[in-house]
Amino acid sequence: MTGTPRTGVLIVGSGIMGSAVARLLRETDPALHLTMADGGSPIGSAPGRHLHDVDDPALWSRYNEQVGSGIQGMYTGAEVVRDAGDSLTGLTPGMFHALAFGEDAEAMPAAALAWNTGGMGVHWTAATPWPAGDEVFDFGDPARWAADLATAHRLLSVTPAPIGPSTVGRTVLDVLRRRYEGTGPDDRRPQPMPMAVTETGSGPMPRTAPGTIFPALATGGDAAFTLLTGTLVTQLLVTEGRVTGARLRRVADGTESELHADAVVVCADALRTPQLLFASGIRPPALGRYLNEHAFITARVLLDLDRFGIGLDALPLPRVGEFSTDSLWLPHNGAAQPFHGQIMNRTYLDDDGRPLAHSVGLTLYTPVEARPGNRVLFSDTETDLAGLPRMTIAFDYSAADRALIGRALDEVRSLAEEFGPFDPATESALLPPGSSLHLTGTVRAGTADDGTSVCDPDGRVWGYDNLYVAGNGVVPTAMAANVTLTGTVTAVRAARAVLGRVTALTAP
Repeated sequence: MTGTPRTGVLIVGSGIMGSAVARLLRETDPALHLTMADGGSPIGSAPGRHLHDVDDPALWSRYNEQVGSGIQGMYTGAEVVRDAGDSLTGLTPGMFHALAFGEDAEAMPAAALAWNTGGMGVHWTAATPWPAGDEVFDFGDPARWAADLATAHRLLSVTPAPIGPSTVGRTVLDVLRRRYEGTGPDDRRPQPMPMAVTETGSGPMPRTAPGTIFPALATGGDAAFTLLTGTLVTQLLVTEGRVTGARLRRVADGTESELHADAVVVCADALRTPQLLFASGIRPPALGRYLNEHAFITARVLLDLDRFGIGLDALPLPRVGEFSTDSLWLPHNGAAQPFHGQIMNRTYLDDDGRPLAHSVGLTLYTPVEARPGNRVLFSDTETDLAGLPRMTIAFDYSAADRALIGRALDEVRSLAEEFGPFDPATESALLPPGSSLHLTGTVRAGTADDGTSVCDPDGRVWGYDNLYVAGNGVVPTAMAANVTLTGTVTAVRAARAVLGRVTALTAP
């Protein structure tokens, strides 16, 4: 269409995955025009800045008070926003239950959607454990996997041990190491949790977020980059196996337009990426299938100070701006130790700031089988709050999943009792599906277009030579650990493939 604006690469979604793609494209080609579109608006004054680091005292306090729960759906605020009304116009940016957007999500009742610039990347805890064992999808090329994982570490600014161990944290680590001795190699022993943060001498440590991965997102200053906030991509335009661009709709007034692009990368999350493909008539057999999320078991136990010979005055205090004294990691190690453990400890204070008690916060993530019947389906006739095909989530645990979850519940009880008196009925819980917000598999990668995958190992959608997907939905393996670092590997691969395509198009 004459006069239709054009961009080199359209990136759908402004979260961690979209910003990682943009960063890598820009590092290689300073002149390549990039357009990033997101239906949500910024939270705070800088798009894509983490809520842990915003200047607004009210926003900062609300986030940092909630994050102490260690439960993603709670610290994002998603658990309270179940009704978004009947229009996106004027919707306050933030996290919302999928149910609030009109989706049929009762099978995964805690599943949530980010409706803000920066996506989940402005809310996350920044935990970045590295994948191992069955989590790895190297497609027969371990050297390339190692290099891509190293790039993901760099993009996220992963720091090995930013929070702890304190003196008490070392005591907790000693218990963990004794208990799990011999279950894995030395680099998979219990250890501090690696996190995507910037270490500072004192005070809060800034979290890596979309606006730090790709600074132009937050601060501008890149003449070849356009950020479209409050702008939904409602359909990809397809002609003979190529995506020529996209149809856009401005949320505020419903104005529609088109944008042509040489390549498109969809990084819209594990639910909305397949939704957009479906809305565009791109419907490979595996689209929306293999929806996965590790089961989420949480517990908290007060440390028995007498048992460990610790006085109240010896309890550690958190750094200013941080809620926990220690963030520790229990890596999974195959059948011998299949659970990923995230241990976040804190000291409770009285009104005068004196220590009262210390708690050990235990989370066990339990891997769940990747099965095609766990899926998100899309309606041809009904639409959601965004005017896109309404989702129906089908998700359940298999008999093997339930057996492993039962084992994890026993494990968390036995582990908690190592630290103090514990009542599993009141101090632990198996949370509803969706609670971790770590959804994977719905646009999974594979080595062959055989109906079990949506894209090739580089994220190129089967049958389309310039359409790519990136993010957690591309991960084809059952994950025990937090998925963001692993998902970033898919962004690394997609960016490299897009650069190869764009370079070929512009070569003399």
